Amino acid sequence: MVYSISAMRSPSVPSVCNWCRSTSNGIRNTNISLLLKKEPFYRKVFARMSSPDSDSSSLNVATSNKVLVPGGQGDGSLSLTDQLENPETGLEDHLVLHDVNDPTIEHEKKLEDEEKFVEPPSRCHEIDNEQDSASSTFAGEAASAPIDGTESIEEDEARTRTIPPPGTGQRIYEIDPLLNNYREHLDYRYGQYKRLRDTIDKYEGGLEVFSRGYEKFGFTRSATGITYREWAPGAKSAALIGDFNNWNPNADIMTQNEFGIWEIFLPNNADGSPPIPHGSRVKIRMDTPSGIKDSIPAWIKFSVQAPGEIPYNGIYYDPPEEEKYVFKHPRPKKPKSIRIYESHVGMSSTEPKINTYANFRDDVLPRIKRLGYNAVQIMAIQEHSYYASFGYHVTNFFAPSSRCGTPDDLKSLIDRAHELGLLVLMDIVHSHASNNVLDGLNMFDGTDSHYFHSGSRGYHWMWDSRLFNYGSWEVLRFLLSNARWWLEEYRFDGFRFDGVTSMMYTHHGLQVAFTGNYSEYFGFTTDVDAVIYLMLVNDVIHGLFPEAVSIGEDVSGMPTFCIPVEDGGVGFDYRLHMAIADKWIELLKKRDEDWKVGDIVYTLTNRRWLEKCIAYAESHDQALVGDKTIAFWLMDKDMYEFMALDRPATPLIDRGIALHKMIRLITMGLGGEGYLNFMGNEFGHPEWIDFPRGDQHLHGGKVIPGNNFSFDKCRRRFDLGDADYLRYHGMQEFDQAMQHLEETHGFMTSEHQYVSRKDEGDRIIVFERGNLVFVFNFHWSNSYSDYRVGCLKPGKYKAPKILATI
Repeated sequence: MVYSISAMRSPSVPSVCNWCRSTSNGIRNTNISLLLKKEPFYRKVFARMSSPDSDSSSLNVATSNKVLVPGGQGDGSLSLTDQLENPETGLEDHLVLHDVNDPTIEHEKKLEDEEKFVEPPSRCHEIDNEQDSASSTFAGEAASAPIDGTESIEEDEARTRTIPPPGTGQRIYEIDPLLNNYREHLDYRYGQYKRLRDTIDKYEGGLEVFSRGYEKFGFTRSATGITYREWAPGAKSAALIGDFNNWNPNADIMTQNEFGIWEIFLPNNADGSPPIPHGSRVKIRMDTPSGIKDSIPAWIKFSVQAPGEIPYNGIYYDPPEEEKYVFKHPRPKKPKSIRIYESHVGMSSTEPKINTYANFRDDVLPRIKRLGYNAVQIMAIQEHSYYASFGYHVTNFFAPSSRCGTPDDLKSLIDRAHELGLLVLMDIVHSHASNNVLDGLNMFDGTDSHYFHSGSRGYHWMWDSRLFNYGSWEVLRFLLSNARWWLEEYRFDGFRFDGVTSMMYTHHGLQVAFTGNYSEYFGFTTDVDAVIYLMLVNDVIHGLFPEAVSIGEDVSGMPTFCIPVEDGGVGFDYRLHMAIADKWIELLKKRDEDWKVGDIVYTLTNRRWLEKCIAYAESHDQALVGDKTIAFWLMDKDMYEFMALDRPATPLIDRGIALHKMIRLITMGLGGEGYLNFMGNEFGHPEWIDFPRGDQHLHGGKVIPGNNFSFDKCRRRFDLGDADYLRYHGMQEFDQAMQHLEETHGFMTSEHQYVSRKDEGDRIIVFERGNLVFVFNFHWSNSYSDYRVGCLKPGKYKAPKILATI
């Protein structure tokens, strides 16, 4: 049966109008209610004690007129929103709500607002109802011991790595019968994928061997010397140059085979020392159709920009064994629900400078752990010549950014994160590459069709970057090996793939509005080669590293995106739920009176069956110059003057802080199976991100002003969130409470998800997730007491103390 909780008070969102604020009559300024179904024992939650008027330890429960009638498994072709909005559109055996005309319900006339969404039992993400409370740690407590269930480093390295063979690729039609209308396209896609797997097996010894290209290309060391190989079919001649041979282009001439691969072997010196000393600068000189050019080797493991110089130099990086970093801590076990702290090492300092891997390791990682996140996603790892590209214009794909330190410094950072029990995800860029011809892959062998498509197909006009040819054999080797390299060499725990929408369509998602019509996904505008590459890279990731996480940045809503490859899907674990952030920005531009709670619920729940999403209210995109963070949209310039607790807040600040908390909690509560936050936004970081840059002179004489290469707005003011005399501190504490609440109850991956009210008149949203009941009042002036809330299970409910201070 469904039950109703009475005697609950739901204050309104503070209004910016003084006359509206007076209606609160002294009621504590909160607009979120969270009720916990009491379990047989109390699971300890670490938080400050609640205020006396916030704890309802014994709420009255009255019978409702809704009876939940369980049915069979839902039809995978329907989205979560389809099930919520139109339960009658599903199969007859869906769970539905039947009215038994009980007169005790206060809002009988709003049956359409009582909704249910559940995941089919097959392939659902299971969660334990009883989580070990010992897994929660106090704020500031470091998890120094390995997490239960983790694989030791020795076991991980000794494990035989294999990639399972392709499956039948047919289960997608069971999950979503509507895909049968596009079977020709999907079967062709899977057939091409299987043929490519077979070809790789035949000529390369399998995908496992094929993805170890870094053991063949670039610089490889043996007992007798160093071999250097490079794929450059357009070059007429090639020579290895560098400090080791005084940059003499005639000293070490390379030879080419029939596949366009250039090679040279350098024997050890007479004393047994390597022919190229560690730390030496190296490049390849080629005679190309575009002329003589010196390039950084494509597979280089490290590159640096010398002080006062513009071009980068490749660095032969092979430190002595005693200087190499040795990992000490095993990878953490993949969590059931993932809470990601998106970060950028370079701008993670409170000071206006480029931060280091070491400082991030020592200062930022403990903060992430204390805040309650269980994963850190690091941007701008791959080397990029242009710092202001945020790391998305990659020049050297196998090299970590030298601005922040050495490869061994990065390894130390990752090892420390593992010691703290944090997953480390890399924001990897395989969707495009920098058009830099001096430092990167563009025109590497003198042709524009080397790693990329030629002509306009190989150029992204909005990003001003080059687009890979995913149908090229050596491009596949390069990119697949690149993904494996970061997992194997640096022990990253997975990836967030950038710009996947751009990869999957020949129009790159530009000037296209996706409506959800399946013909938009499976037609001639789909880049099948790119989709097959994504299937292959997910094979590599999940086959060789079963605990690894893959997340795709896709705004199109491509069906099968998060279905396993063996079942016919693309193979990602999660899709970034990008529509949520866009919806919040859209609403923040409107008056409070124009918000529609039904619109909010629709956006948060509009995702596909069995395809998990990472929800976020805002990411780095909203923090960049030219845009605004949620906090800045809400509070604007008042953030500069009225965030100190020793002076009265303005109506704009009161409203802004309340909505900032509500937006983040409802996004986590209803938006997906994982959550992401960009660093600093947890406490409403003021202002925007603006990388140091000079004036930009465009064709036609137009000049885009720079910021005189200032780092002032390219940092994170963590000191604001830590200052207990500022209101930022309370916002940070709320975000911390959110993370620990999810850690304790695991509601993001619970199979029980139930939206019971979205009242446009009262502006109330009520839903259950796991054993929690969430109540949000988005009304700008109305507060409510003794408000009846439907709930599934009978019994006593209480507010979790962890959110008692909101």
